[in-house]
Amino acid sequence: MDINLLKEALKGEPAYRFKQAKDLVFKQLIEDWSVAQGLPAGLREKLKKEIPLAIAAEAVSSESKDADKAVIVLADGVRIETVLMRHKDGRNTVCVSSQAGCPMGCVFCATGKSGFKRNLTVSEIVLQLLFFARRLKITNERIDNVVFMGMGEPFLNYDAVMEAVRLINSKSGFNIGARHISISTVGVVEGIEKLAKEPIQVNLAISLHASNDALRSRIVSANNKYPIGDILWAVYAYAKKTNRRVMFEYIMIDGVNDSDDDARALAALIKKRFSLKLAFINLITYNPTGEFKPSSRERVRKFKEIIDRENVETTERHRFGREIKAACGQLAYGSSNNKKMKNN
Repeated sequence: MDINLLKEALKGEPAYRFKQAKDLVFKQLIEDWSVAQGLPAGLREKLKKEIPLAIAAEAVSSESKDADKAVIVLADGVRIETVLMRHKDGRNTVCVSSQAGCPMGCVFCATGKSGFKRNLTVSEIVLQLLFFARRLKITNERIDNVVFMGMGEPFLNYDAVMEAVRLINSKSGFNIGARHISISTVGVVEGIEKLAKEPIQVNLAISLHASNDALRSRIVSANNKYPIGDILWAVYAYAKKTNRRVMFEYIMIDGVNDSDDDARALAALIKKRFSLKLAFINLITYNPTGEFKPSSRERVRKFKEIIDRENVETTERHRFGREIKAACGQLAYGSSNNKKMKNN
């Protein structure tokens, strides 16, 4: 559902029709214009033809029911994946994709291995939220948080991502608070610098995954263009300007980046430039996508203890939807490519 196309379709109609139509889409979450009884019959038919609301998608739920993954087929046949994460406290978080595939080539990430197709439009980003908002409406629930941590590098599609963020935050859109919206980047410095100037204060996360350039370049090819030092200076400037805390994401890969020395070096790296108030580390157990293995629970525990002793705050990310390949780093179109998609 393209907002600009909706505006175009409503040209010549009274000004209030646009707000009315947006409310129907984002508040009432209608799936077909034919149920929009507040609109004239002729306009309903026009919108059905020009601005269809159906979303071609296939969804699967994890056995524990804590995650739903949807494969959405776009108008040109390109497929993307998005995930709904259900927290134990009742909150619902949607992980959205900003690109179809990803050009960054992180060796531990299934999305990177699947290649890059194209950037997503604003409407293609937003329809991921519409899909899950409609499902949650059935049980009188809503989306509480949005994380741009799905397929793609958000800052390589900066303008579309930020326009989508503004719609997600808008009272006439999904009305989700800026502090409940997070953008994760592999460290695209230009994007970090732009975000620091934005009036909307969303959360920033940095996919770090190593404490030195030699190791990071092995597993994150983008480090050759955006080395750790450049990223940290950009993040420091961002944190100083916005006074917003930054999350540093760290995938725990067995025998690669999970040694005691790695933990000490990581703590020192963050401590050198950031106060506890402005930064913390989020440890993520690697979700198998190929040649690597996840660090053991004991290794993760020891790694965290070392960092904690250095008075750097660390958290551990809950593993949502691993068995349906909906967890961090596992989004890559999946087996749904060959299945018939259903309109939702």
